[in-house]
Amino acid sequence: MAPEPTHRPAMATDDPIIRMRNASVTYDHGESYVLDDVSLDVERNEILGIVGESGSGKSMLASAMLDAVPDPGLLEGSITYVPETGNEVDVLELDQPDLRSLRWEEVSMVFQGAMSSFNPTMEVGDHFRETIQAHDMDVEAGMDRAHELLEDLYLEPARVLNSYPHELSGGMQQRALIALSLVLDPELLVMDEPTAALDLLMQRSILILLRELQEKYDLTMIFITHDLPLVAALADRMAIMYAFKLVEIAPTREIVEHASHPYTRALLNSTPNLDASLEEMQPIEGSSPAPINLPGGCAYHPRCPLATEECRTTVPEFERTADGHVAACHHTDEAVDRIPPNYEELLREDTLGPDGDRA
Repeated sequence: MAPEPTHRPAMATDDPIIRMRNASVTYDHGESYVLDDVSLDVERNEILGIVGESGSGKSMLASAMLDAVPDPGLLEGSITYVPETGNEVDVLELDQPDLRSLRWEEVSMVFQGAMSSFNPTMEVGDHFRETIQAHDMDVEAGMDRAHELLEDLYLEPARVLNSYPHELSGGMQQRALIALSLVLDPELLVMDEPTAALDLLMQRSILILLRELQEKYDLTMIFITHDLPLVAALADRMAIMYAFKLVEIAPTREIVEHASHPYTRALLNSTPNLDASLEEMQPIEGSSPAPINLPGGCAYHPRCPLATEECRTTVPEFERTADGHVAACHHTDEAVDRIPPNYEELLREDTLGPDGDRA
């Protein structure tokens, strides 16, 4: 495992459950970066939202966290799992049996599209029993937990467990998959666009249920999405990704009120809301770069209205702009003044979750 730096990194937290340092994933013999020098702490018992456009590297970050990068990708850097009790675990040094245990018993993941995660020839209950048995857990105790989790998610356990996946609605499938991911009592739940295929009402319902689960079971959650307003209703903190890098990390209200990176502010301004006219809601011009031939300097500079020669030639380092708030930009002060917000609707307490400011 790579040694920890002697100074405290800007993105470090006080009680991390996962600590990533300089994680990169490359293909084509190092020519294509799909994750580029990412360092991130996930704080224990928080809900962290990871947000960015499609193709920004969000899902690859989650795969790297679990050492589950598809072949022939090359993962480099340091990824450390920090259990509440016991020794730190170097994830990249685990053998396959230990890695398999980590992925379900300590860190579990929910992917987009529940239907593709279930075997259509098996009843839902068999998926639970198979998972419990595969990890040498007591089946009776495990199924009791499955019943409790399904009830927590406002599902009828007997009906769901005795149904085939196609016999359940999309929202029921997704909630059943969340219950399955928690049946082995993991510490960390990673969700990759878990509500993308659902209607807005069901999305909102699942967010409320996730917050209740997090509080009841003392879970840490990572919620990956391209939908910033959606995660603002759930997350304690946000990490914004662009071109396979993290560009801004801050508590949710701090991001919404005081975003310091031009990309974050543009992302917020491109979100449909009731406060802005159609003319004010401008999509971000241009498109995200491909993994090959990334722009030099700041990767956002071809789309950024504040770009200077420094942006084109020098990669910005993380700069602390407030307590717990860091951004990788040469012009954090200018961004606030020159890219005014049009997203006051997001600042309402009812759109930022039950407590408004949870940071």
